[in-house]
Amino acid sequence: MSHLVKPHGADDLNVLLVPTQQRASDLAHARDLKSVPMQSREVSDLLMFGMGAYTPLDGFMGHDDWRSSCKDMRLSTGVFWPIPITLSCSQDLADSILVGEDVSLSDAQTGEILGILNVTEKYRIDPAFECEHVYRTTDPAHPGVQKVMGQAEINLAGRVTVISESDYPARYPGLYLHPSESRALFQRKGWSQVAAFQTRNPMHRSHEHLAKIAVEVTDGVFIHQVLGKLKPGDIPADVRTRAIQAMIDNYFVPETVVQAGYPIEMRYGGPREALLHALIRQNFGCSHLIVGRDHAGVGDYYGPYDAQNIFDQLWDGALQTKPLKIDITFYCKKCYGMATAKTCPHGEEHRISISGTDQRAMLARREPIPLEFSRPEVVGILQDFYAAQDTVS
Repeated sequence: MSHLVKPHGADDLNVLLVPTQQRASDLAHARDLKSVPMQSREVSDLLMFGMGAYTPLDGFMGHDDWRSSCKDMRLSTGVFWPIPITLSCSQDLADSILVGEDVSLSDAQTGEILGILNVTEKYRIDPAFECEHVYRTTDPAHPGVQKVMGQAEINLAGRVTVISESDYPARYPGLYLHPSESRALFQRKGWSQVAAFQTRNPMHRSHEHLAKIAVEVTDGVFIHQVLGKLKPGDIPADVRTRAIQAMIDNYFVPETVVQAGYPIEMRYGGPREALLHALIRQNFGCSHLIVGRDHAGVGDYYGPYDAQNIFDQLWDGALQTKPLKIDITFYCKKCYGMATAKTCPHGEEHRISISGTDQRAMLARREPIPLEFSRPEVVGILQDFYAAQDTVS
């Protein structure tokens, strides 16, 4: 019997990826259908449907679920859901599709057919309504707002059948885990209390400190990194993977940490996205999500602790996975060690704290990274990456 948290809103994971033996026939069927090209965020969402990470959803949302998710953070059924998951297409293409019709879903960038949608609804949205509620801004400079404002005119809703996970399993063997696989792994380890750590960057010592705090209060930590599309300038996933593994191998007690990845694309939705990350980790079997300063934020759109405070607004039973709220961490030269704003009484002049943006700029300029900020094994991998970039350019 499993002692892990149950999947969100369901007794079992809703896995929409068809069995291997069925994929060839489904692909042949899909080739005869009208094709709906998906943008990168929609591709990412389809893959999340496939692996069951978006349980209990069975496909792209209709109008009522879209509106309710935006406004009230719940589906029309009352189940908690903080960010709408939708698919858009042009007016001309939507006009050619009948409700009840099957259409193929393809990656607009590569042309690969990834799934089939049974269309149950076609509808328009008010993009500003979505942005105001989900992102708290309609500023087109916000990357999440930019995606919503730039999507096509009509949304298509319906159940999806996922035929392919593209090249993710081959590109990230042993790293790309489905929720069923992470749950099985936690059970083999005897873990019931698992803290997830979300990252799209290599981990420096502040991140390490967050994870070690979590190790103290749970059975283990699930370092779960973003494998979907990132912002320009972000460190590629394969480099991040090696850097994080070097940190795990050298600075954590064996069998206390698992590294994995998943195909989500960041929306940079701050507080709302922190809630979505917790919901997803519930499906992966995690009892807690580490929520630090400015989780999933971008620029100055959100306060540093907005992503922590929003969990206090949820109603009873909305989520099983709980936030593990930890203050900003840094190295204090006067404490001679890692600390948080809650544990260190000393001023800013004693703290070594470098942002990810600053670290990337320092690496690009070949400046030394302080040992108090990042482990030498991690820095070496990142320096090799930047040196290789110079060779290519």
